[in-house]
Amino acid sequence: MITLYGIKNCDTVKKARIWLEQHKVDYHFHDFRTDGLNAAQVKIWIEEIGLETLVNKRSTTWKELSEATKTNFNEANAATVISENPTLIKRPLLDTRDKKHVRFKDTEYTTIFN
Repeated sequence: MITLYGIKNCDTVKKARIWLEQHKVDYHFHDFRTDGLNAAQVKIWIEEIGLETLVNKRSTTWKELSEATKTNFNEANAATVISENPTLIKRPLLDTRDKKHVRFKDTEYTTIFN
Protein backbone atom coordinates (compact mmCIF):
# COMPACT_ATOMS: atom_id res chain seq x y z
CA MET A 1 0.00 0.00 0.00
CA ILE A 2 1.23 3.46 -0.90
CA THR A 3 1.29 5.90 2.00
CA LEU A 4 1.19 9.68 1.78
CA TYR A 5 2.49 11.41 4.91
CA GLY A 6 1.73 15.00 5.78
CA ILE A 7 -0.79 17.23 7.48
CA LYS A 8 -4.30 17.60 6.12
CA ASN A 9 -4.37 21.40 6.05
CA CYS A 10 -1.13 21.76 4.04
CA ASP A 11 -1.84 23.11 0.54
CA THR A 12 0.86 20.96 -1.08
CA VAL A 13 -0.47 17.83 0.63
CA LYS A 14 -3.95 18.73 -0.61
CA LYS A 15 -2.62 19.00 -4.18
CA ALA A 16 -0.92 15.61 -3.90
CA ARG A 17 -4.06 13.98 -2.52
CA ILE A 18 -6.17 15.45 -5.33
CA TRP A 19 -3.64 14.22 -7.90
CA LEU A 20 -3.66 10.70 -6.45
CA GLU A 21 -7.45 10.60 -6.34
CA GLN A 22 -7.83 11.97 -9.89
CA HIS A 23 -5.39 9.33 -11.15
CA LYS A 24 -7.14 6.59 -9.16
CA VAL A 25 -4.06 5.70 -7.13
CA ASP A 26 -5.00 3.70 -4.03
CA TYR A 27 -3.19 5.14 -1.03
CA HIS A 28 -3.36 5.59 2.72
CA PHE A 29 -3.05 9.09 4.18
CA HIS A 30 -1.07 9.39 7.42
CA ASP A 31 -1.51 12.73 9.16
CA PHE A 32 1.49 13.55 11.34
CA ARG A 33 -0.64 15.53 13.75
CA THR A 34 -3.45 13.06 14.30
CA ASP A 35 -1.73 9.72 13.57
CA GLY A 36 1.60 10.61 15.17
CA LEU A 37 5.15 9.89 14.17
CA ASN A 38 7.83 7.91 15.94
CA ALA A 39 11.60 8.30 16.02
CA ALA A 40 12.20 4.81 14.59
CA GLN A 41 10.28 5.69 11.41
CA VAL A 42 12.09 9.00 11.12
CA LYS A 43 15.48 7.25 11.43
CA ILE A 44 14.58 5.03 8.47
CA TRP A 45 13.62 8.08 6.42
CA ILE A 46 16.86 9.85 7.31
CA GLU A 47 18.83 6.78 6.17
CA GLU A 48 16.85 6.44 2.92
CA ILE A 49 16.28 10.07 1.98
CA GLY A 50 18.98 11.98 3.80
CA LEU A 51 18.59 14.57 6.51
CA GLU A 52 18.98 17.61 4.27
CA THR A 53 16.32 16.35 1.86
CA LEU A 54 13.88 15.42 4.61
CA VAL A 55 13.99 18.59 6.75
CA ASN A 56 12.53 21.93 5.75
CA LYS A 57 14.84 24.47 7.34
CA ARG A 58 12.76 27.30 5.89
CA SER A 59 9.68 26.21 7.82
CA THR A 60 8.10 28.15 10.65
CA THR A 61 8.69 25.14 12.89
CA TRP A 62 12.45 25.25 12.20
CA LYS A 63 12.58 28.97 12.87
CA GLU A 64 10.79 28.49 16.19
CA LEU A 65 13.27 25.88 17.48
CA SER A 66 15.74 27.06 20.08
CA GLU A 67 19.12 28.20 18.80
CA ALA A 68 20.75 25.37 20.76
CA THR A 69 18.56 22.78 19.01
CA LYS A 70 19.27 24.23 15.56
CA THR A 71 23.01 24.53 16.22
CA ASN A 72 23.29 20.97 17.52
CA PHE A 73 20.89 19.40 15.00
CA ASN A 74 22.53 16.36 13.41
CA GLU A 75 21.83 12.76 12.40
CA ALA A 76 22.34 11.56 15.97
CA ASN A 77 19.49 13.64 17.43
CA ALA A 78 17.42 14.48 14.34
CA ALA A 79 14.95 11.60 14.67
CA THR A 80 13.97 12.71 18.16
CA VAL A 81 13.69 16.39 17.20
CA ILE A 82 11.65 15.58 14.09
CA SER A 83 9.33 13.12 15.85
CA GLU A 84 8.62 15.83 18.42
CA ASN A 85 8.15 18.43 15.64
CA PRO A 86 6.82 16.51 12.61
CA THR A 87 6.08 19.67 10.64
CA LEU A 88 9.84 19.93 10.11
CA ILE A 89 9.42 17.31 7.39
CA LYS A 90 9.09 18.56 3.83
CA ARG A 91 5.59 17.69 2.73
CA PRO A 92 4.19 15.53 1.47
CA LEU A 93 6.32 12.43 1.87
CA LEU A 94 5.19 9.70 -0.51
CA ASP A 95 6.17 6.14 0.34
CA THR A 96 5.67 3.81 -2.63
CA ARG A 97 7.45 0.98 -0.76
CA ASP A 98 10.15 1.03 -3.45
CA LYS A 99 11.20 4.60 -2.81
CA LYS A 100 10.38 7.69 -0.79
CA HIS A 101 9.59 10.98 -2.53
CA VAL A 102 9.52 14.35 -0.82
CA ARG A 103 7.32 17.25 -1.96
CA PHE A 104 4.74 17.19 -4.73
CA LYS A 105 5.35 17.84 -8.39
CA ASP A 106 2.76 16.82 -10.94
CA THR A 107 5.42 15.72 -13.42
CA GLU A 108 7.24 13.59 -10.83
CA TYR A 109 4.04 11.85 -9.73
CA THR A 110 3.20 11.19 -13.40
CA THR A 111 6.59 9.52 -13.80
CA ILE A 112 6.21 7.51 -10.59
CA PHE A 113 2.79 6.13 -11.45
CA ASN A 114 3.18 5.50 -15.19
